[in-house]
Amino acid sequence: MARFLYSCLLSVLTPFIVLRMFMRARKAPAYAQRWWQRFGVFKGPKQTNGKQGGIWFHTVSVGEFIAAIPLIEQTLQAYPDELITITTTTPTGSEQVQKRFAQKLGKQVFHVYLPYDLPWFLFGFLRKVRPKLLMILETELWPNLIHCSKKAGCKVLVVNARLSEKSAKGYAKVSTLAAQMLNTLDGLAVQNQTDAQRFTQLGMPQCAMQVTGSIKFDLTISPELLNQGQALKHSWGVKRHVLIVASTHKGEDEVALDGFSALLKQDPELLMILVPRHPERFNDVASLVQQRGLRLSRRSLLDAHEQTQVLLVDAMGELMAFLAASDVCLMGGSFVENGGHNPLEPAALGVPVIMGDSQFNFALICQQLQQAGGLITASPEDWSNIAAQWLEDGQLRQQKGLAAKGVVEANRGAKQKVFEWLQQLFEAS
Repeated sequence: MARFLYSCLLSVLTPFIVLRMFMRARKAPAYAQRWWQRFGVFKGPKQTNGKQGGIWFHTVSVGEFIAAIPLIEQTLQAYPDELITITTTTPTGSEQVQKRFAQKLGKQVFHVYLPYDLPWFLFGFLRKVRPKLLMILETELWPNLIHCSKKAGCKVLVVNARLSEKSAKGYAKVSTLAAQMLNTLDGLAVQNQTDAQRFTQLGMPQCAMQVTGSIKFDLTISPELLNQGQALKHSWGVKRHVLIVASTHKGEDEVALDGFSALLKQDPELLMILVPRHPERFNDVASLVQQRGLRLSRRSLLDAHEQTQVLLVDAMGELMAFLAASDVCLMGGSFVENGGHNPLEPAALGVPVIMGDSQFNFALICQQLQQAGGLITASPEDWSNIAAQWLEDGQLRQQKGLAAKGVVEANRGAKQKVFEWLQQLFEAS
C-alpha cells in the first residue's frame, strides 16, 4: 500500500517534474536532449538477443560515475561477453559516461537515462535491457526501481551507501516504505559503522549488509593525469602558485573571489582556477569575475596565458587534470548548505584542502583528513588566511598534501570487497 500511494503521488507530480526539467533546459540545453529516455522510450541494446544477462550500474551524476569507474572497468575486464548498462540522471553524468567509454558504447557498454520512478516506465526499460544484477551507487533508493527490478528477476546491490542524520530522519517519516525497500535488497555495502546503524534502524536486515568502506578512496591516479597537470601548469607559467576552487554552487563564487582578491595583495601572480558545479552557471560566474575587474580566461576558448588571473573551467570532465596542476584546493558545496563535494579527489593528488562547515556528504572522510592535517575547515571570511599560509610556505603545503594523500592510501580496498560481492551475486543468479 505504501508503494502504491507513493506511485500515485509521483504520477501526479510527474508533469511538474518534466516542466521543471524543460525550464532548466533554458540555461542547460542538454536537459532537453533524449528526454524520452526518462519515460523508458529508447531502442534497446542489440547485445541482449532477448536473453537475460548483463550488469546494470546506476550512477546518478558525475561524482558517482567517477567513483564507479574503477569498479566498472574491473567488471568489463572480468566479464567481456556480458553487456554493461550504465544509467545516469543528469546530463553532466551522461556526458562523462559517453566520454569515458566512447570506444565501448554500442558494443559492450549501453547507456541511457534512468526512467522516472514509475512502474510502467521502469518495466519498459527492464524488458529491453534485461539485466541480471543492478548495482546502485550511493543512496539512490527509489521504491519502484528496486521493486520492478526484483520482479523482473534482477538482483539489487547498493554500494558505497551512506545515510546522513538528516536523511535518516527523512526516511523515518516514511518508515513503512523505507523498510519495504531495504528488505527487498540483495545486499547493501555501507561506508562505515554509523551508516550501518542508521540503515538497521530503518529496517535493513544485518545479514544482507556489510561495512566495506568507501570506494571513493580507490581513485586511479595515472601517470598520464599527472603529466597532463604538469603541462597545464607550464602553460600558465610554471613558477606561479595555483589555487583551485572546485565545484562551486550559487553564493560560493563570491566567497572565493573575495578571498582571492585578498590573496592577490600577497601573491600578485597567483592564478585561480574556478570550476562551477553546474554548466548552466558558467556565464553568470564569468560575469561575476569580470565585474571585479579580474583578467578572465575561459577553458572553452583555450585562451589561458601567463597574465590570466582567473581561469573559468566551463567544460566538464577535466576537474582531476586541473587538480593535478594546483597547489591548494578550496572545495565547493561546503560554504552553502549542500554538504560539500569530494575532498578525496584533491587529496589523492597530494593537494591540501580547505572546506566550509557544510560537510555532511563526506562527514567521516573530512574528519579523517582533518585529523591527519590534510584538510582544514574555515569560515567564508577566514579561508584565504589559511590559503595564504600554505601558498607562502612550500614545506608546510607539501606536508599537508602528503598527509591528505596518506589518508587516501591507508583506506584503499573497498572496491575489491564490493567487486567480490558483485561476482558472488551475479554468478549465483
